[in-house]
Amino acid sequence: MAKKPHKYTKLLRFDSDTRKRIIARDQGKCIFCSMGYPAEGDAGIYDVMHFVPKSAMGLGVEQNGALGCRRHHHQLDNGNKGMRAEMLEKFESYLRGIYPDWRRDELVYSKFKQQ
Repeated sequence: MAKKPHKYTKLLRFDSDTRKRIIARDQGKCIFCSMGYPAEGDAGIYDVMHFVPKSAMGLGVEQNGALGCRRHHHQLDNGNKGMRAEMLEKFESYLRGIYPDWRRDELVYSKFKQQ
């Protein structure tokens, strides 16, 4: 019998409707490509990226996500070129521009606050 996932697991994923709203909000374009941010490789595949990652209990909500091409998503997640901090600053600035009351702490799952 399969193990039942934790309650919070579902809260960390972007559901289909949230993905669609993020893609529409970002006009189907990578936020980093739109900023002219450099990256290596082909940009043909797109992902919805977490600002606060799932591994840090980042929620699957619009205020925690943006559309990114696979190359920028990989660059952000792996930070292998020392660009992660700069990319996160740009990502945060982008989200703050859309959500004036944006707060990082509201994007993290807590069993003590109602989600």
